[in-house]
Amino acid sequence: MSESPKPSRSLTSIAGIVAVATLVSKLFGLVRQQAIAAAFGVGPAFGAYNFAYVIPGFLLILLGGINGPFHSAIVSVLAKRKREEIAPIVETITTLVVGILLGVMFGLVFFAEPLMHLVAPGLFISEAQAKASGMTTEVYQVLLQTKAIAIQQFRIMAPMAVLAGLIGIGFGVLNATDQYWLPSISPLFSSVTVLIGLGGLAIYLGDKMTAPEYAALGGAVLAWSTLAGGILQWFVQIPAQWKSGLAGFRLRFNFRQPEVQEVIKIMGPATFSSGMMQINVWTDLFFASFIPNAAAAVSAMGYAGLLVLTPLGILSNAILVPFLPIFAKLAAPENWDELKTRIRQGLVMTAVTMLPVSALMIALAVPISRVVYERYAFKTEDAYLTASVMIAYASGMFFYLGRDVLVRVFYALEDGDTPFRISVVNIFLNALLDFFFVKPFGAPGLVMATVGVNLISLLTMLWILNRRLNRLPLWEWFVPIAGLTGGSIISGGLAWGTLQLTERWLGKEGIFILLLQLCISSLVGLLTFVLIATQLKLPEVNTVFDRLRQKLLRR
Repeated sequence: MSESPKPSRSLTSIAGIVAVATLVSKLFGLVRQQAIAAAFGVGPAFGAYNFAYVIPGFLLILLGGINGPFHSAIVSVLAKRKREEIAPIVETITTLVVGILLGVMFGLVFFAEPLMHLVAPGLFISEAQAKASGMTTEVYQVLLQTKAIAIQQFRIMAPMAVLAGLIGIGFGVLNATDQYWLPSISPLFSSVTVLIGLGGLAIYLGDKMTAPEYAALGGAVLAWSTLAGGILQWFVQIPAQWKSGLAGFRLRFNFRQPEVQEVIKIMGPATFSSGMMQINVWTDLFFASFIPNAAAAVSAMGYAGLLVLTPLGILSNAILVPFLPIFAKLAAPENWDELKTRIRQGLVMTAVTMLPVSALMIALAVPISRVVYERYAFKTEDAYLTASVMIAYASGMFFYLGRDVLVRVFYALEDGDTPFRISVVNIFLNALLDFFFVKPFGAPGLVMATVGVNLISLLTMLWILNRRLNRLPLWEWFVPIAGLTGGSIISGGLAWGTLQLTERWLGKEGIFILLLQLCISSLVGLLTFVLIATQLKLPEVNTVFDRLRQKLLRR
């Protein structure tokens, strides 16, 4: 194994690059979701899209996303090699992965209907079953339309399987060679293509169509523009890879090459363990398809998920991307003391960023949902449904990101088997919790089941690492996180109280009034958290606040 002599950027520099790029792409993603909400509300076009996107989106996020298994495995292996050794390894991996995923793509096209039946069996109930359950004829007709649109969208998006592998490999290669901007900004292109597609739909539409016709055409536009975005994400990587001499289009079949085997060894189990959230998303949608108004339920889950994933994605990339190479370099036993320090740093940084954001999103869920989405096809009742799901999502932000920090430690130790085994158990646990929660709580209950699974994963991984790394100072880690949790609860409570007062004075209607209430309440909550967090005298808190202060003073 060769050590690369290339210089590396500092943790702060990498985190800054990733955070800014991810912020831009996430903001475009939010604008895209606002446009979808305005165009379709919680109707069948977007409801069907949420079902149809489960498998293509699963592959894109799992294989093509930053922090996905392709990315993690390739960074772990290539970061230790010289630049001239990278191209043959990448070309061999690409040959293997594309060959497999081409078969997957054709399978998705030919078996679209049975696969959709597997994803959302509630869409395939008979008219007699619908009547027996008390479903009205109108709701059943919407259900049938949702099913037809979902099958069509699924076939259109099938090529995302191949694109997912290509995008994920490219992200890993660029990060392993100290290039962070392009991988973090590239999701923007997918949002842009969807916005262009929706713009074209608005221009073409006029007053020509009935509601079912509009839903069918709108569903097709969503699917085609999503596919176009995936193609564009891959295309923008190619010039950067060519310029750096990292890989070409050469077919290589040396699958027994040690470096390739090492990537496969990490990537195989990691594909399942990193995909736990997406598998759980499928499980959630499986049960959501049995909710009487399934299209509205899954649409609300999609809208609420985006609101939570926007800050989560920005902060998770800023934390996880720079830490993975650091964990990998500290994997040897003689470096475990420093590795423990870095694990603590990652978890406390997760708490500093996630806990106050979670508290504010829970306290201000209704006005956030109304300000972001309530216009045109998206009504006030849709905002309240979305807010209820958003509260459930926000309660688990720390557990999700903390779990991912620990998963990266296992990858750095070249152990993908342990997260895989935990994930398999938790998939069944999530299904069990979904079964019990969906009837009494509806869509929010499905999200709470996933939150519980992430908490169990986090605790299990801590217990295993405590044994493997010759004991972790868990109590020393728990105390600051508990303090930050208490500060977040207080800040969220004060933000909610401030919101109630401003609603009494100003009312609850009007976008500018809602926005003003959000700003005032959020400011009160954030200032409260800052005051409490600074009193804890944690180095991570002081570092974050000092850097923010320096940037503001420079500006």
